[in-house]
Amino acid sequence: MQIGRRIAPCLWFDSQAEEAAEFYVSVFRNSKVGRVAYYGEAGREHHGKPSGSVLTVEFELDGQKFTALNGGPIFKFNEAVSFQVYCDSQEEIDYYWEKLKELGDENAQQCGWLKDKYGLSWQVVPGEIADIMSDSDPVRRERCMEAIMQMKKIDMAALKRAQAGA
Repeated sequence: MQIGRRIAPCLWFDSQAEEAAEFYVSVFRNSKVGRVAYYGEAGREHHGKPSGSVLTVEFELDGQKFTALNGGPIFKFNEAVSFQVYCDSQEEIDYYWEKLKELGDENAQQCGWLKDKYGLSWQVVPGEIADIMSDSDPVRRERCMEAIMQMKKIDMAALKRAQAGA
């Protein structure tokens, strides 16, 4: 086992694991689909999936490993878990926001949160968001919090203006 690879999220889909993995790999650079496992006859009385259908898909997004599982309609994604995408520029924020939001929930939440077409939640944020939100100056911190709560997609220029007091 390689250090830093001990934990990998497993994402439960009804039957779209392969489609979702391909979609995510198309959005993130330096990404790839890995091994695919298929259901057999064993356990069919429990999983109900046809033999030969996709069970799991391993994939990697910019170095982070994931597994997508076709587990059936029992469980759905919710906002309790989300993935943060740290961006270095407004162009990156715009890119990831538009790609991940494509065919997703039109009612994006504030603070850079959105739901993709599979119902998975993402936070598309500036890379320095933790520094901004933990600023040692409580007045700057409060201005930033107020500004970010008004945003759906993060506007880095507006956030910087709030931080500067402009």
